[in-house]
Amino acid sequence: MTIDNDKCSPHRAGMRDARPDAIDLKILTVLQDEGRLTKTALAERVGLSPTPCWERLRRLEQAGYIRGYRADIALEKLAPLTTVLVEVTLKQHRFQDFELFERQVKRIDEIVECQATGGGIDYLLKIVTPDMDAYQRLIDSLLVAEIGIDRYFTYVVTRAIKNLPQTPVRLAIAALGDTPDRHRGKSSASGR
Repeated sequence: MTIDNDKCSPHRAGMRDARPDAIDLKILTVLQDEGRLTKTALAERVGLSPTPCWERLRRLEQAGYIRGYRADIALEKLAPLTTVLVEVTLKQHRFQDFELFERQVKRIDEIVECQATGGGIDYLLKIVTPDMDAYQRLIDSLLVAEIGIDRYFTYVVTRAIKNLPQTPVRLAIAALGDTPDRHRGKSSASGR
């Protein structure tokens, strides 16, 4: 059965100001798992007719809930790569020190993730290079650039046990105090 809830939800017109409702969350969950679905298949999965589903999808995109659509490429099939996790501690902890470091990190493609952390270190980096020599050259260039690195610790990834391309929507749904199972739709009936 297809339900047209688009007119029943009071926040539809002001999506930018309101939180996504249960159907919106269902759309996001299904898209995250199956991004190549046709609009018709998406509408079927979430229990809407195509036009209201498409309108919701457009509003979710315009409100910034969907940043883009990408393919999850198996890079290891293209070329051997080395992944390194790096703990970084800065010499100083002033605003400008963090800004300088972060600005430099954002310029370097090989640094695929940079997380600012609380606790004993300032940043955790994920760096992907062709080999360890390339990694060391990258670290050396960061040290020469004098961007405030006091010390760093290197951890070479020997094998990825779990490597999700992004955080599952279901975790955000759970944080909202709702049960993820209500928003899984038919796409998750496989037991994932």
